[in-house]
Amino acid sequence: MNDHLKRKQLRKYKMFATGLFVLMAVVFVITTVLEKQNPAHWIGYIRAFSEAAMVGALADWFAVTALFHHPLGLKIPHTNLIQNSKERIGDNLGTFVVSNFLSPQNIRPYIQKIRISNIAGEWLSKEKNQRNLVAELSKMVLNILHKLDDDAAAELIAKKAREMTNDLKINRIVGSGIEYLVEKEDHQKMITGLAKQIKEYVLTNQQIVKERVQKESYFLIPKFVDDTIADKITNGLSKFFEEVENNPGHSLRAEITAKLFAFSEEVQSEKKWEDEFRNIKNDFLTDVKLKEYSADIWRSIKQSLTQELEEEDSALKRYLTKNLSELSQNLQTDEKLQYKIDHWVRVTAYKYILKNTHQASHLISSTVGNWEGRELSEKLELEVGKDLQFIRVNGTLVGGLVGLIIYTVSNFFI
Repeated sequence: MNDHLKRKQLRKYKMFATGLFVLMAVVFVITTVLEKQNPAHWIGYIRAFSEAAMVGALADWFAVTALFHHPLGLKIPHTNLIQNSKERIGDNLGTFVVSNFLSPQNIRPYIQKIRISNIAGEWLSKEKNQRNLVAELSKMVLNILHKLDDDAAAELIAKKAREMTNDLKINRIVGSGIEYLVEKEDHQKMITGLAKQIKEYVLTNQQIVKERVQKESYFLIPKFVDDTIADKITNGLSKFFEEVENNPGHSLRAEITAKLFAFSEEVQSEKKWEDEFRNIKNDFLTDVKLKEYSADIWRSIKQSLTQELEEEDSALKRYLTKNLSELSQNLQTDEKLQYKIDHWVRVTAYKYILKNTHQASHLISSTVGNWEGRELSEKLELEVGKDLQFIRVNGTLVGGLVGLIIYTVSNFFI
């Protein structure tokens, strides 16, 4: 019911209560006149009833009117109570609401009924809602991307990269990497390949070996002797590396493995390697280069995100939609997930409400206190004024009955 209808209804009941008072006044006047002309007893009873009814009506009219106005415009003390006490009313109303509606025992039953997971799951299960959600998220992210300052974003990336690399021990990373590869025996493939390459190189370049032997040989030694020596060298080397290639347990492999373990330990522990890798890092990640790298990274990220978010059927949007569908299904079927979400929502809501009940009290108090006194009176009168008119009606009838009883008792017993 709007304010116009409430005012109309209030006027109706005011007229009814006032009309009843006027009726009693008319009856009183008529019976008073009749009583002077006719001594009949029944006229006295009616007159007593109407007289007391007028008194009751006036008394209750004064009481009801004093709540919202000054009766007849007279500034009688303790009248127009609502307007004069609006601050106290606001404080008391706020305290009343908090004490009786926002107490732990009152809000707990409602909090326990919260089932956010099912509601969210059902909502997300609809394709229209999924599309709308993805579209809104895309707009939000695009808006953020367009508003971000590119230089500031690149500078932030550079700053974080510098912070991450300042304490980065590259020598330990390299040493640990070598140790990991050796433990996994991935270096054996390299040894096998290297042994094969050396073998093939030796066999392919026998002539170079012969020339080298002849060059280092004495001039008295015949050429066929030098050739024989060169052939033995090349055959021996090729067979040796062929054995390394084909024998996983060859001693050379074990020796290389031991050397690699020792080298990885040396790289991780010795300061010279730490200093060496730090110098390499600093040469590679100068401030100028770091800014260039960061700008390129940000430009690539921004361009890729913008393109994915602007396209209607991009891979990113399909991925988001797929995950929303899976989330919707889990929210409706996964009892553990439902319990976790609902429990978290309930506990959070319960704590938040109890923590901020004083805010609700302050809101009610300040809202009522900031209203104009006249406005508050009108609002309350519109809400309860109709019922208060029945007080006037009841006062008229009850007052009349009391007057009738008093008149009767005085005639028969006094």
